[in-house]
Amino acid sequence: MPLRLVLVALLLSVVASPAKAQSAQAGFERQVTADGIEVGIWYPASGTSAHQRLGLYAQDVVPGAPVPHGRHALIVISHGTGGDFAGHVDTAVALARAGFIVAALTHPGDNWRDNSRATRIEGRPVALSATISYMLQAWPGRAAINPDRIGAFGFSAGGFTVLAAAGGTPDMTRFADHCAQHPAVFVCTLLKSQPRMLTRAWPPMTDPRIKAIVVAAPAIGFTFDRAGLARVRIPVQLWRADDDRILPAPFYADAVRAALPNKPEFHTVPGAGHFAFLAPCADPATMPQLCASAPGFDRTAFHARFDAEVVRFFTEKLN
Repeated sequence: MPLRLVLVALLLSVVASPAKAQSAQAGFERQVTADGIEVGIWYPASGTSAHQRLGLYAQDVVPGAPVPHGRHALIVISHGTGGDFAGHVDTAVALARAGFIVAALTHPGDNWRDNSRATRIEGRPVALSATISYMLQAWPGRAAINPDRIGAFGFSAGGFTVLAAAGGTPDMTRFADHCAQHPAVFVCTLLKSQPRMLTRAWPPMTDPRIKAIVVAAPAIGFTFDRAGLARVRIPVQLWRADDDRILPAPFYADAVRAALPNKPEFHTVPGAGHFAFLAPCADPATMPQLCASAPGFDRTAFHARFDAEVVRFFTEKLN
């Protein structure tokens, strides 16, 4: 699980080769905001795509494509603990090809280069909202964004992030009992190594600009009760990996499902481990801890379905 330690030798590389031109493509660029947040940005494009390596992953995008005209919905993506903006590249490309503008941030202090603030999870929704503000106010292509059509996607700690940004208020005092009963689970071992989790009342940080969320394998779902999620009234698509050994049932996705005031669109994925929601790796042998799946589980085939469901959900809810 300590992603930063294994990824430290993998520089973000981009190796391009020609690929077949298609009618609906994705453009891509990487930006760093004025406050130092790294953001990968995908957007609808046309032209001839190129195959590019992006860290552990790969993508087919149109190099140098201009930002499209019109007003497009914006989707922001929040990665899990120790990841970076590239972890859901296939989902980002699928959304861009479907007409969305996508901004995936690398969370400061909780990424593979620097995990010094991995347990200061209260900083994550703030960074997510700052990314939305950057895209609306400072990104050179901001005129192409419809500010009334914004959604958010989050995986693992990112799932918690988008729930909090959508109005969720966790009860952080629940950690004590949970970790006393389950000391070996990842969130409790992380807290033991970095005992700096917020213990005071959760600060208000709802971002009303977010109109729909997709939540995959949310971290610390047990911190939410009905009162804590009472203000999350926007549409939610919720995913659970049925063979998740990192965030095992029923304390995470199931806890969120039970606490939401409105019934979410709930998906279970038989045979899937926690990292099944990450994009298929360009070379699974490079990092089997993240890239390999259980025998019989085809991550590439799953992501074809997963990406289609995410695109459908945001298309329906942000119309």
